[in-house]
Amino acid sequence: MNSETEARFPGTLPATWLAERAAVDPALIDVLRRGGELIAVRGPGSTEWRYPAWQFEGGRPRRSIARIVAVAREQGLGDTQLFDLMTAPLGLRDEGRTLVDLLVEGREDEVVAAIRAAS
Repeated sequence: MNSETEARFPGTLPATWLAERAAVDPALIDVLRRGGELIAVRGPGSTEWRYPAWQFEGGRPRRSIARIVAVAREQGLGDTQLFDLMTAPLGLRDEGRTLVDLLVEGREDEVVAAIRAAS
């Protein structure tokens, strides 16, 4: 990965790493991405999809990711825009917290509401 992509998408992992760690065929990871069950991003000019680590729990995709991706797509957001929205600070009073923090806390409905409100 080049440093530009690393800086643009911190905390993301290549499919090969995920496949090895989760003992899953890389082709299945691609199927999950195309099917809206995983978020994946890539830098300009890159052919390598990278997957945000926060969408996994115990080596498997969080069940809420498919719903979050579906809502984002309904709102016209692509995966890069969704990544940006999920990782942006929520506001001054939230002390740097993000939608990722809410997701990890199990507050899926609040994440979905924020995605709907952002469009």
